[in-house]
Amino acid sequence: MKKSFLYIFLCLGLLSSCTGPKDGTYTLQLLTTNDVHGSWFDSTYTGGRIRPSLMAVNYYADSVRRVNGAENVIMVDAGDCLQGDNAAYYYNYVDTLTPHLYPRIASYMRYDAVVVGNHDIEPGHKVYDRVAAQMKDLKIPFLAGNAIRSDNGKPYFPMYTCLKRNGLKICVLGFTNPNMKEWLDESLWTGMEFKSLLPLVQEDVDKVIAKEKPHVVIVAVHSGTGTGDGQVLENQGLDLMNSLSGVDFLVCSHDHRAVICRNDTICLINSGSHAENVGHGTIQLSVKNGEVVTKTVSGELIKVDPKKADSKMRDFFAKDYEAVKAFTMRKVGSLSVDMRTRDAFKGMSLYMDLIHSVSLSCEPALVSFAAPLTYNGFIKSGDVIFNDLFTIYPYENQLYVVTMTGDEIRKYLEYSYDQWIQTFDGLRSNVLRIEEGDDGRSWHERWHFVNRSYNFDSAGGLDYVVDITKPFGSRVLISSLADGRVFSSDSTYNVAMTSYRASGGGGLLEKGAGVDTDRIQDRVVAKYPEIRSVLYDYIAEHKTITAELISNPSVVGKWEFIPEKKASKSIDRDFDLLFGKKDRK
Repeated sequence: MKKSFLYIFLCLGLLSSCTGPKDGTYTLQLLTTNDVHGSWFDSTYTGGRIRPSLMAVNYYADSVRRVNGAENVIMVDAGDCLQGDNAAYYYNYVDTLTPHLYPRIASYMRYDAVVVGNHDIEPGHKVYDRVAAQMKDLKIPFLAGNAIRSDNGKPYFPMYTCLKRNGLKICVLGFTNPNMKEWLDESLWTGMEFKSLLPLVQEDVDKVIAKEKPHVVIVAVHSGTGTGDGQVLENQGLDLMNSLSGVDFLVCSHDHRAVICRNDTICLINSGSHAENVGHGTIQLSVKNGEVVTKTVSGELIKVDPKKADSKMRDFFAKDYEAVKAFTMRKVGSLSVDMRTRDAFKGMSLYMDLIHSVSLSCEPALVSFAAPLTYNGFIKSGDVIFNDLFTIYPYENQLYVVTMTGDEIRKYLEYSYDQWIQTFDGLRSNVLRIEEGDDGRSWHERWHFVNRSYNFDSAGGLDYVVDITKPFGSRVLISSLADGRVFSSDSTYNVAMTSYRASGGGGLLEKGAGVDTDRIQDRVVAKYPEIRSVLYDYIAEHKTITAELISNPSVVGKWEFIPEKKASKSIDRDFDLLFGKKDRK
């Protein structure tokens, strides 16, 4: 009997010793990714080009595990994983019976947690609910603690997860971007509301610490690093870093800005985007009597070598790659002329004429607003395959037709062009609103636009000019509709635009036209599927896309920067800075 009690006592002692860390020093490695945007495979689907990918990330992750021990490595992604590439599109919308590829990749790579990004909500409930369920089965939490259910006030997704490493307890909390309603139609996130990260994150951190008593706390947010001024809802990273307590690492994302920031207690990591970098954090802890007595945290950005992709991982997912490739190599139609997307920054272009023509083909649209969504892409004349549609239109936006007055249209365009150009007075060196330095998104020192070019909307269906010598508010002069009818400030027109723009994205409707986007549904007269599908149907219907078809002035209208000679010469100089003299054409 005594032996039995002694045996039980010893077992309980051993169990107790296993539940907490022994005294000593521990070093943990945190690996982070974010805004991968479907860069899962190391090869594109045409031309065999090697690119940064999760396969190259995994090569680095495995090397860290080999050196430090897998039990000392934590891996987290901060969101925007389900959009941006053919593979994501294929498993979101085409093959919906096979288990979704992303959770399988995340499991293979041994991610411990993944945060929900705004582009992960964009595919809609059918996609992210399916992915979340599959991630749960694979024991990888899909986190978004500030996505609150409308029916019971609880998080729609898990808020945190706890990990054990060598007796240490690590809690990872995840939160998505609170600015969701400004970009996405409510139908995509029905049943939820999104709370600001301030003060919610600190409140949730306090609750988790009180309940779980972790040794390490990691907060991963799908929020931009920002400037720390507390003014931008979608970029609250530095706001959090400057205010959080009890947190060791803050993983940021969303703005594609590769950066490491650190103060006395917390290290912020934003790895950029598209698997170009891995965020690598290190935390060293000293434990005495079961309590952490010292901590040091540090971080660095590791440039991923696209050539060093994990060959075993490539082979493991080879069938998936071939399925995506076969789908995206399908011929859609043909193109009789080359298209360069950057031509849209100079004025009218074949690329934007195509987008406007597609939008204006959707009844009852009479005017179209659209921006160049690919910065510097090239679509060669000849066969158009489905893969080319991702260059022409990379996002999964729906097309809306919205009523606007003529005055609102003019104000909208004034605001758009003010993001795009600056007043030319003969002394200023640039017409385009560009600057030299770190552009934040590409991690390079170079000339770049001050503002995001995906917000540079031009109009189709109108005849107008943009005077580069005039100040904001008086640059845009609209002479008529494309078909010659009178354009009136007091009349109401049906305007085609993306669901992103209609929901408030870029601020063009609210800040420019003065339209309340919270009540945009009162103005919506038609909704179409995602624009890439509409583009596909348009090309398939017409079979061959010619300049004559898409640049018909009675349909798309015409616009130009004036005075024409000054604008052309100055913008050519700006293009030399942006793209290089040798590559002007």
